[in-house]
Amino acid sequence: MFAIEIAGVAISVETMFLSTKEYFRPYLTEKEAEFSVDVTPLDLAREQELLDLEADAEGLKRRKFTDPFLERTVIQRKIADRLIGNDTLLLHGSTVAVDGKAYLFTAPCGTGKSTHTRLWRETFGERAVMVNDDKPFLRLTSDGVLAYGSPWSGKHGLATNICVPLQGICLLHRGEENCIQMLPPMEIKGILRHQLHESTDAALQEKAFALLDRLLETVPTWELFCNKEPEAARMAYDAMHK
Repeated sequence: MFAIEIAGVAISVETMFLSTKEYFRPYLTEKEAEFSVDVTPLDLAREQELLDLEADAEGLKRRKFTDPFLERTVIQRKIADRLIGNDTLLLHGSTVAVDGKAYLFTAPCGTGKSTHTRLWRETFGERAVMVNDDKPFLRLTSDGVLAYGSPWSGKHGLATNICVPLQGICLLHRGEENCIQMLPPMEIKGILRHQLHESTDAALQEKAFALLDRLLETVPTWELFCNKEPEAARMAYDAMHK
């Protein structure tokens, strides 16, 4: 058993596989845990079933995942569920920070989120830090929204254990020309609902949707059509950081 800190909360974790602790190494903490999670063989089987259902829903081929991978995903789901009670959401997107402010890009898989945030890192150099390339946590506070890195960072493993204010959320599309405009919250709400961590607990899911409404009242939302040239990053930053 060990403890990790996710989105400012210390959590005790009991695992089945030694590799899981190594996976969480950047997030290990000595703080007293606020709650605990564990994993059972039944959890692993259920997680494979859930991933199969997700693949079916998205028209993707089913994959048989390793038990250590399933364990990490079970822990992600259990923590994401509990953190909803801390006004914290897990949202699918690639999040990069420049000069201490975070910018989250969301879109269906394969659209080019990681490619675009890579352009930000190449364009802004040491000013840019990758928060999380796949599943950042967003915590709503009285002073705004904070973006946190997490261990669940996609196939590239790009994440940093940091906390930075969220400056904007952007819906990304591929395009021949670069164009960005503000997007009314109601026009992105349905898309973001689909990108949220989906709880199997109906009451928690309703609370997550309510938190999403608060998020959209707090953080500016944008729509970006972009190519793979560095100018796409510069143009998006110039619009969003203001």
